[in-house]
Amino acid sequence: MEIRNPAYRERAAEIFTRANFVVDLGIEPVSIGPGAVESRLAVLERHLQQDGVIHAGVQTTLADHTAGAAAFTVIGPEQMVLTTGFTINLLATARGEELRARAQVLRAGGRLIVSESCVFAVEGGRESLVSKATVTLAVLPNR
Repeated sequence: MEIRNPAYRERAAEIFTRANFVVDLGIEPVSIGPGAVESRLAVLERHLQQDGVIHAGVQTTLADHTAGAAAFTVIGPEQMVLTTGFTINLLATARGEELRARAQVLRAGGRLIVSESCVFAVEGGRESLVSKATVTLAVLPNR
């Protein structure tokens, strides 16, 4: 991946602290590299749906935001990205103490970036893949 912003790590980390909904959920970055980001969420009671499993909306937000952070690592300092569409596949019931998302940029174009996020539930120290998302992001000038 071509690095167009030497401060890409700081810039990608910043979107985890500036997005109020993401802060409210408790999503935080774990690692940030060129075209790849890992994030985590400590699962709380408020993240569960009525049957006691982790809500699909929580998984979706984690996958989308982590994919967006990965996209932030490959854009210029004068640019930003916004999700234009995504597909998520819920592969297994999500239960555990923590969710982890690992996102990587699949294609970094001048106008669109496509990223992929895999979401893992961690229960008893074991990870299991629970969902996978493909996210398309528009590259826009900073506001």
